[in-house]
Amino acid sequence: MKFRIMMGVAIIVALFVAVAFTYEHPPVQSVQAGYRGLGMVELSHPGNLDEKRAANQVPMPIDQVPPGGRPATEEYKNIKVLTDLSADEVTRVMLAMTEWISPVQGCSYCHADGEDLSSDKLYTKVVARRMLQMTRDINTKWKNHVAATGVTCYTCHRGQPVPGEIWFNSSGPPQPEGVVGAPTGKNFPAAVAGFTALPYDPFTPFLEYANEIRVVSTTALPQNDRSSIKQTEWTYALMMQISQALGVNCTFCHNSRSFFDWDQSTPQREVAYHGIRLVREVNGDVMGSLKDVFPPNRLGPMGDVPKVNCATCHRGVNKPLLGVSMLKDYPELVGAPK
Repeated sequence: MKFRIMMGVAIIVALFVAVAFTYEHPPVQSVQAGYRGLGMVELSHPGNLDEKRAANQVPMPIDQVPPGGRPATEEYKNIKVLTDLSADEVTRVMLAMTEWISPVQGCSYCHADGEDLSSDKLYTKVVARRMLQMTRDINTKWKNHVAATGVTCYTCHRGQPVPGEIWFNSSGPPQPEGVVGAPTGKNFPAAVAGFTALPYDPFTPFLEYANEIRVVSTTALPQNDRSSIKQTEWTYALMMQISQALGVNCTFCHNSRSFFDWDQSTPQREVAYHGIRLVREVNGDVMGSLKDVFPPNRLGPMGDVPKVNCATCHRGVNKPLLGVSMLKDYPELVGAPK
């Protein structure tokens, strides 16, 4: 009897701790985002708003320089990206990048002390050049995702040399033993999958490789397609990550009456569709091209380059930096990729 009482108390305490530390206390705000009766509601907690605002403050812009002036290609050597700008405009961009990326390290993070500024001695300069190409490319070619808001280096870096929310390939955690064990990458409480029993790596199949993100089969008794239980679990794990990254519910993009049907989805689903493909391009074409540039200590445990996901830019809000456009203050970051 005493043992049963102790077990009952332990269970009650465990439930109390789970509720106290897992669930948000009232009030919870709700906004109807679709037809009534379909669960098309976005939930938010007022207590999180101040934290999100603080995490998404943008630095004051540097004063723009007068138009014209000496071309950068005449002033600087070894300039390969911002060749359409004036020397003063390039200097302004460099000052902004220092503030956005390496405010503590300063210019020497990319330019070796005592070396000619044109030197590519430091790998960080080679990476920064590729990042500038990427930023201009996104702001020019990917408006179907970033619209006129665009991106700058600060969108990801937030004053840090290495952006937060990057990821690497993983050989996987040790599998639980006994009846909960599974060789499918499940039953391990990974934060990226919302501490669910879903696969702990939703990134590699969908954000590094262009596999179809599909759950519902389009034919009866499908053969040799991706609509298996494992693919479904992978898809749900990815959706959990996207939901966390943007701080939204599933119904931000999907109609709960038919998650599969595009015709019943919200416009945000199309924006997310392009965002996933943007992430794939960044991880494959951009970061993949830097494999031989990064030193070993900047590579992952499997020897792969750092990669991005939705959270790298969004950081828990559906519009990075709460929708504030830094690009309007830095038109130098829009241009044909070079």
